[in-house]
Amino acid sequence: MITYVRFSLLFFVIHFVCYIIAGVIDLQLAKKMYAGKNRLYKSFFRDMDDKKESMRIAKLLIPSQFVRAIVMSMVLYPILPYLEELSFTMQFVFMVSLMFVYADFASAIPFSNTIEGIVYLKKEFLEKRVFWTIQLEAILYSLMFGLLSAWLLF
Repeated sequence: MITYVRFSLLFFVIHFVCYIIAGVIDLQLAKKMYAGKNRLYKSFFRDMDDKKESMRIAKLLIPSQFVRAIVMSMVLYPILPYLEELSFTMQFVFMVSLMFVYADFASAIPFSNTIEGIVYLKKEFLEKRVFWTIQLEAILYSLMFGLLSAWLLF
């Protein structure tokens, strides 16, 4: 039991660090998508320029990412013994792939960088600049997560 709790808590720390770093880097490239009067996602994202909305997001950021990370980590419980037997390189490749493919690109959520998004979203959400800017965050997150996971989790 202690092994699973430790695994989930460490998973959360790794997830949160990678989430924040990738998000901060991507936000520098994607500000016009998320902020300002003419932001691309204004019809469905909260207005980060509104202080009340920004405070709400800040209050929910850590708890929401904690729940997200714990749920993601629990899915791996049945295969933990097998993951521990893999080499560092294979652990890295597995975790990068898991995060990038399942948690992002092949996700069932239609967004600017997912297969579902390519099928269902309007053209303005799928411009190459938009696709690659959002994809960069997913790639950065996945690579950092894979590296830290292989190094610290197993």
